[in-house]
Amino acid sequence: MTAKGDELDLLCAQAREAFAGAATLQQLRETRARFLGRKGSVSGKLREIGALPAAERAAAGEALNRAAAEIERLAAERERALEEARSADALRGALDVTLPGLPVVRGAEHPLTRVQRDMAGFFAGLGFSIEDGPEVETEWNCFDALRIAADHPSRDSHDTFFVSGGHVLRTHTTPVQIRTMTGRTPPFRYITPGRVFRVDFDATHAPFFHQIDGFMVDERVTFGDMKGVLYAFARHLMGADVRLRFRAHFFPFTEPSAEFDFSWQGGWLEWGGCGMIHPGVLENCGIDSTRWQGFAFGMTIDRTAMQRFGIPNIHRMLDGDVRALEALG
Repeated sequence: MTAKGDELDLLCAQAREAFAGAATLQQLRETRARFLGRKGSVSGKLREIGALPAAERAAAGEALNRAAAEIERLAAERERALEEARSADALRGALDVTLPGLPVVRGAEHPLTRVQRDMAGFFAGLGFSIEDGPEVETEWNCFDALRIAADHPSRDSHDTFFVSGGHVLRTHTTPVQIRTMTGRTPPFRYITPGRVFRVDFDATHAPFFHQIDGFMVDERVTFGDMKGVLYAFARHLMGADVRLRFRAHFFPFTEPSAEFDFSWQGGWLEWGGCGMIHPGVLENCGIDSTRWQGFAFGMTIDRTAMQRFGIPNIHRMLDGDVRALEALG
């Protein structure tokens, strides 16, 4: 190694030792300036190159550039070490490792799940079975088989989400009744819980919500049987003090028909609709309406949960806020 090379090696060794001795970032900046600043050692060596013979200048310049790069690397390495040490010191001062950890935010079983399971358990005790169906439904099952005319308002786009190919997002779970009754022979009794979709949005309505339908078909079934089931159902869910009121209504798929409300916060909240299954619906499912008759009802699970848990706005149950669900639990 040439004398010039020995000098540069010594310079790098001095820089390494000096950087290691810098205890603070300010000391490191001052030490770096001693080697790499305008008046530093590297600049002094650079000026010496001008006195060398022309044939030696290029090699000397390359050697000095390598030495300067090595000194810069050593300075950056020490800077990272000092930054990490400073961060660690700051963290140790701000964090008391003896303190207990933050509590884990836990949700609770969703109100809709709790109410739906409670509903299903009640009807299972009465001998009802559970049926399910697709959320994308044919217009036949959703409307035509239920005697809903082509010009009925519920078949307009302001109320129903239409899908291509004669399909819709089901607006109620009643189509599952059609699927369930078709090809089967009574007697039977079923409930059909599930998610439904309508073009609707306010404090008690959402574009999708949850509904449960129930129906029973036998040789001797009356409107009074249905009212007895609904009263028992309401008291099971909401307590012995709950009241129901039935209002005469029209549904194409039941006759006679009624809407029913439950008492809530000093007033009434619409719960669902009910009635005796129209003979035409039974015939559309291949059931002899001269021998068999039945009742059907449907109500929202969401509003039941609102009453049961004191929820003022339906969207609170659907926005996914774990804190809200924890409070509801």
